[in-house]
Amino acid sequence: MALFLFLLLVALVLGVLGVTLKGMLYLLFIGIAVFLLSLVLLGATLGRRRGRRPAR
Repeated sequence: MALFLFLLLVALVLGVLGVTLKGMLYLLFIGIAVFLLSLVLLGATLGRRRGRRPAR
């Protein structure tokens, strides 16, 4: 969960810098890619946890 929050923070910072700095639009696209990657990692982590519960 900490990794997800860190990647989310990095994506937010890159997105803001990409929008505000002139000529740095590629940072916005990198921020979007990092955000999507963090969502995929969060989904994979939650999916693995769901399978570890013992059957009752």
